[in-house]
Amino acid sequence: MSFAVRRIRADEWERVRDLRLDAVRDPAASIAFLHSFEEESTHDDAFWQQRAAGAASGEGVAQFIAEADGDWIGTVSVLRHTAGSTDHHGRPVTSSRGDVVGVFIRQESRGRGIIDALLDAAAEWAASLGDARLTLDVHADNARAQAAYRRAGFADTGVRFTASIGPEIEMAREIVDGDRVQA
Repeated sequence: MSFAVRRIRADEWERVRDLRLDAVRDPAASIAFLHSFEEESTHDDAFWQQRAAGAASGEGVAQFIAEADGDWIGTVSVLRHTAGSTDHHGRPVTSSRGDVVGVFIRQESRGRGIIDALLDAAAEWAASLGDARLTLDVHADNARAQAAYRRAGFADTGVRFTASIGPEIEMAREIVDGDRVQA
């Protein structure tokens, strides 16, 4: 399967919305996403337009998609946190980093290296802004996602906490100019 990875454009807000709604309907959504389909489906068009605009440019957040034959088959978003701020769980950030969130690969496209390419794009973007590390949180019961993240160069940091969806494990990937370095 041939696919390309790129950052979204602001005018693609409807596709951003549709992909997110598909993601939170996935059978594993309850241990993969902090928000449910019921929550996400209540947002109006202005919410999705703002979300896409914010993730399409700038240095605070970026959303990348994998596209094959015009179809969006996967996505990853990166939230940037600077030293001294707090992350999306309210935890203190000691050194600037990118937090990977919203990871989703369509069922029929899984197992084809798409997640690796999306995470590489996330690492390249974060490195271009001076970050040396990507982190992500994965549910303790989501073995499939943990295995994919390990394959993509993420390692368990030993940090454990409880989020709204239950027990979470923090994983990290050290990056140098977008090149993968084992954590």
